[in-house]
Amino acid sequence: MRRSPLIALLAGPVLASLIFSSQPSPTYDLVIRNGKIVDGTGNPWFFGDVAIKGDKIAAIGRIAPQAGGREIDAMGLIVAPGFIDMHSHSDFTILEDGNAQSKIRQGVTTEVLGESTSPGPYQGKLTPPQVLVKDKQISWTTLGGYFDAVEKAGVSTNIVSHVGLSNVWRSVMGNSHARPTKEQFKQMKSLVEEAMRNGARGLSCMLAAPPDSLATKDELVELCKIVAGHGGIFVVHIRNEGTGVFEAIREVIEIGRLAGITVEILHIKIADQQYWGRMNEIIKLVDAARSQGVNIGANVYPYTRGNNNLASIIPPWAHAGGTAEMLRRLKDPKVRARIRVNITEGIPGWYNHYTAVGGDWSRMLIAANNSYKGLTMDRVLAERVKGKKNADLLYEFFDFLIEEGGSVSTVYDHHTEKDMNLAMQQPWVSIGSDGLAYATEGPLRRGNPHPRSFGTFPRVLGVYVRQKGLLKLEDAVRKMTSLNAAKLGLHERGLLRPGQFADITLFDADKVIDRATYTEPFQYSVGIEYVIVNGTVVLEAGKHTGARPGRALRLVR
Repeated sequence: MRRSPLIALLAGPVLASLIFSSQPSPTYDLVIRNGKIVDGTGNPWFFGDVAIKGDKIAAIGRIAPQAGGREIDAMGLIVAPGFIDMHSHSDFTILEDGNAQSKIRQGVTTEVLGESTSPGPYQGKLTPPQVLVKDKQISWTTLGGYFDAVEKAGVSTNIVSHVGLSNVWRSVMGNSHARPTKEQFKQMKSLVEEAMRNGARGLSCMLAAPPDSLATKDELVELCKIVAGHGGIFVVHIRNEGTGVFEAIREVIEIGRLAGITVEILHIKIADQQYWGRMNEIIKLVDAARSQGVNIGANVYPYTRGNNNLASIIPPWAHAGGTAEMLRRLKDPKVRARIRVNITEGIPGWYNHYTAVGGDWSRMLIAANNSYKGLTMDRVLAERVKGKKNADLLYEFFDFLIEEGGSVSTVYDHHTEKDMNLAMQQPWVSIGSDGLAYATEGPLRRGNPHPRSFGTFPRVLGVYVRQKGLLKLEDAVRKMTSLNAAKLGLHERGLLRPGQFADITLFDADKVIDRATYTEPFQYSVGIEYVIVNGTVVLEAGKHTGARPGRALRLVR
């Protein structure tokens, strides 16, 4: 029996419709297939797929074909948790340009802010910042206000922040170097309490310089007890990274013991040539404390040069009253003579950047956005004293600092590869850049920044894993992911596990490497192919998608 032409005409579309409607909808939003999975635990890699639904990892293993609304073929790539930058300074640049280009292109999905200064609080005697965001000036006074600003602006990385002791101290004391009264210290404790309630992950400080150096051990213990009560940590640039390094580490161990708080030493190093080669003694100190129940760890960046300010060469007492007062002192002939003696002979307990590098101006590289950027200080001073008879280089340095308004960002060549390598291998040492989000073009291309802002994480993978074999791939990834997450209490990040937030980095282990140098820092790393933040692809085939799914990761207790 022949079918009616009309029935035959309708049969095709109807049948196709029935077949189409019978196809199940994708189970997952995104599936990453055929990758070498390095899950962040330190365990050996394995082949597998990762499925994402919404902002979380839904499954790992062998995922059914066509189960993802979108699929990425990761053949030949490592699939790892997104890297957590344990020590970042992107407080304001992340608001200026939320794409965080130099960090995303390193595989970083979470930045941890706060070393002495933090994005809040700004209260009392500390003037709130003014930042241009989307052609509009914004300001805030609390750390919670900063978190709100970040989420409103939209950023590509997640943001964590500690509360900085400098912010707390200056909010109460201004630029004074006077000792706080009981009432003033009570105000400081109140500000720390408020910041912790706002979501700070810990208290951060830089004890090598004022105002943080003004705090006594007992005062730090009292503040840390407040932080410990919220489940936070104590993050510290120790008082002295040079000849006083052992006493400085003993101090923070004791603070951890007395306050019952986790301690994280920022960029652990020996930054004075007189003590080079003694990292093993520092490791023994920390291991002994850990065996006695003090939860103390540290982080490093994979470079032997650090970034500070030329003004750090000026002794602490000369900074009292702020930059304007320091400059006034530098102009006074009698006072500058005293400053000169302090710099050359030192002051007990003061970490002196000048003597730490043996008074060698060639080991100081200008990183500031001025006409001397990229030059070492020996060249700067040689140019300035040309034609002058019997010029004193320290006095010439004072004049240079005065002309530059009292602040010149500088890279110091002050520690060794051997010491840094030994520290990096310790199981309690993780990775942090001590850098900030820049870009190779636009307003965030400025100055001559330390290359760590562009290259930290790829450098670890390319140099210290692939080229030198100092670390195994799985352990290096652990130091960038789950170890930092554990220190911070980010229990839903740092691992590739179902239920974890989908912060994921895909990279080519055979190609990944840093390209930024001290003289040509504005170069993105290579080999990072995909970066996913909270389930959203931010870097695709090495190109930024413009997505800004990052969140403020407040500590909630």
